[in-house]
Order: sequence, then structure tokens, then C-alpha cells
Amino acid sequence: MLKRIAVYAVLLFLPAFALGAEPGNPAIRTAVEKFIDAQDISGAVTVVATKHKFLALDTIGLADIAKKKPMEPDTLFWVASMTKPLTAVSILMLQDEGKLKITDPVEKFIPEFAALKTPTGRPAHITIEQMLTHTSGLGEGDGAAIKTAHTLRDLIPIYLASPMLYEPGERWRYTQSGINVAARIVEVTSGLSFDHFVSKHLLKPLGMKHTTFYPNKKQRSHLATPYIKDKQTGAPYAGYGNQGQPPFGNGGLFSTGPDYARFCQMLLNSGTFRGKHYLSPAAFQQLTTVHTGELKTGFLQTEEYGSRGMNYGWGIGVAILKSPHPGVAEMLSPGTYGHGGAWGTQAWIDPVRGLAYILMVQRPGVNGDASNLRQAFQQAASDSFPNR
Repeated sequence: MLKRIAVYAVLLFLPAFALGAEPGNPAIRTAVEKFIDAQDISGAVTVVATKHKFLALDTIGLADIAKKKPMEPDTLFWVASMTKPLTAVSILMLQDEGKLKITDPVEKFIPEFAALKTPTGRPAHITIEQMLTHTSGLGEGDGAAIKTAHTLRDLIPIYLASPMLYEPGERWRYTQSGINVAARIVEVTSGLSFDHFVSKHLLKPLGMKHTTFYPNKKQRSHLATPYIKDKQTGAPYAGYGNQGQPPFGNGGLFSTGPDYARFCQMLLNSGTFRGKHYLSPAAFQQLTTVHTGELKTGFLQTEEYGSRGMNYGWGIGVAILKSPHPGVAEMLSPGTYGHGGAWGTQAWIDPVRGLAYILMVQRPGVNGDASNLRQAFQQAASDSFPNR
């Protein structure tokens, strides 16, 4: 039944592509439809982009099975941790303005951090760079207390109340708290709330008109329904996007495939989009350079995923592929960078090929970085544009 619905959705939306400049891609559609047929996903939006144009934009399957609502270009997805690169770019934009350096200690902007001690009792002196590379050792704070926070400022004492996990720089451990502290530093140094800064300096000038921390009623009508295989109804929606919550720098954004592709195009063009400069060459170099040395990093470290910790390093807010490996990275070049989201969204930028791969789905409970869906989409896209 799901297969027939998926086919119906594809046919329903075909005329819109005929009017646009971004054609669909048969190989990508075929690759993704296999996962719809297997009921692994209800649908997806995919984009393949260069720095100047979209090579392919595909809307495949359903955004909502119960309502038989097809995926469309403006279907909205919780992109979760794909917010982190925007937080990193925000910090680097402020560095370009001379308002901070990523090597600065956090206590320079948030004085309460001056009293923070490491597990050995030494002053922590955590830097912004360590916050954005997941090497700070900062604790995550009490989950119940975090749910009561209304602003990023409210989160600071909650994080500081939890003991540090390790000495700064000693290891890599994916940490949500550090990214939210970096977002708070954006507020302190810019004088704007984090959501307003991101909107003013990134979303609006890039033309990301559907992207937001707080979807309004109309936008919520375009949300893709979270889908879990073998469930009759969608999964409960994430605890993000509600007015009265902080604008979480770690995972607060909702976006569309074409919107997020614009952000990727800016990065593909070394920090420039349609003549506007967002990052200096030096800042862009910092973003895309490994800062974690020989530490094992990333989400493929366990034996289940091939023990790929040494294949990856961390830049400022992004994962960086140091050495391609079989599976999800075999079609990517060394130096490819990007980030995934908790519900399967993915965005990877290959600077050698000059391609960005954006995959939008809402599938909780799956390691999207390691998923067969990600691999199939990227391989189909790579094979479709071999001369890029």
C-alpha cells in the first residue's frame, strides 16, 4: 500500500518540476523509492547542488501518510544538529568583525566559567574552539532543568552545575552543552538574541525564507510527520520549536531541502553567496580544517560501524572526512565536511567534486550518518554527475 501511495505522490508532483530550473533525477528517485517500498521511510526531499545551481531537486513519497500529503520543496523538517554548522558560522562571522577569537576562553564572555574546574581540580579555561569541536569536557547538565529554561542564558548555570567529564582537549565527546554555550556567546558579543542574529545575518540574506527556530501555524502545516517503521502513526514530535524555549544552537532549527542547500552553496563557494561575503578566507579555512589532531571522532567509531573514528576529524562545528572508507564515504573526497541531524537529515559538502548532498527525512531512532539510505542517495547522486 505504501508503495502505491509513494508512486501516487511522485506522479502528483511531476508537473511542478517541469516549471522549475531544478530537474528531478531518475537515479536518485529510484534509490530512495526502494526505502519507501521497504517502509523504512515515508518519503524524502533531496538536493544535489553546486555553488551556482541545483543540479537536482527531488520530492519523493509522502510527508504525511495518514493525510496522503506528498513531499514538496517547502516541506519543513526538524534538522536538529544540522543547526550546529550555522552556530559555528555565526561565531566565525563575529570573529571576522573583531568581536572574539575562537581561541578565547569562554570566561572572557561568560564570567561564571572562570570558576569551572576540571576533574583534576585545575581551572578549566575552556576555549570557544573546544566548545565547537566537542573537546571541552563540559558536562551536559540536568535534563529536567534544561526543559525549564527559557533563554540560552538560563542554560549556563545548569551546565556549570554538572561536573566536567574530562580535561579539556583530552578526548572527543559529542556534547550539546558546548554548542549552546557558543550560541550564548553570539548573543553576548552581538547584542542580539541568537535566533535574531541567525535570521539577520544568515537566513534572510541567504534567502532561507522557510527556515526558523519557531515554526508558525502556517509553517507547521508543512511539517513532515516523523515516521518509524511498523508504526501506524507518526512518532511524537521533538521538544524543539516552541515559543518560550531557548533558540538552541545545538539543534533548534527547522528547514527545507532547498533552504539548507543555499547554506551549503555558500560554503561550497568558500563563504560567499551571490556576491555577498559571509566568511573571510581565514575564517572559512578554520571552519573546514581539522582541529582535533589524532583524536578519534564522529559517529562511526564503534565496531558496528567499522571503527571509523580515525577517518574523521572535527572542524569548527562540522565533521571532516580525513580518509574515505567503504559505505557512506566511499563516493566522497578527502576533506568533505558536513553534519547530520537526529532524525536522519544529512548535508555533506565535497569541495573537490564541487557538490553538496542534502537529504531530508524524519526518521527517529536511526544513525543517519551510517544509514544505507544516506549511502544510496549519495552514490546515486555521485554517479549521476560524474564530471563534477
